[in-house]
Amino acid sequence: MRITWNIEKKRGNLRPELSYDVVLEGHEKALALPYVRIDSTIPEPAASWQAHCYPHELERAGHAPAGVYQLATPNHAAGTLRQSLRLPWRADNAYPEVEASFRELRRAFEAALAAAHDSHPMDERGELALSASLKREMAPALMAERLLRLAR
Repeated sequence: MRITWNIEKKRGNLRPELSYDVVLEGHEKALALPYVRIDSTIPEPAASWQAHCYPHELERAGHAPAGVYQLATPNHAAGTLRQSLRLPWRADNAYPEVEASFRELRRAFEAALAAAHDSHPMDERGELALSASLKREMAPALMAERLLRLAR
């Protein structure tokens, strides 16, 4: 699995946008892994749909975030996931929780990967036939029936 991310903020009162991609490798897809989701520590700003935050409003007025974002990996069928999240405006443009959250997503994914890998493959075949004792019991009647059919 490869996680790449980019935080882009334009000059002014615009909030930064976090874009991330998660790409599974072939052997990870082959294990049929489900989605892995975690609650990150990345704050979701109030009114996160809004691309800007004016001075003295929302997070710039000290209001608490609406919550935190969930981060996810793709399932095995998709193999890739692209997501964009709006971050709260910060004067210092520092978002250390982004890398920490992606590290936690990787840890959760690695646990799911290890569990799937521990489910070992198998290829079992079998065959059953009539027992020899039943064949011996039925043989005289079958032979008699065949002989009678030939005589007709």
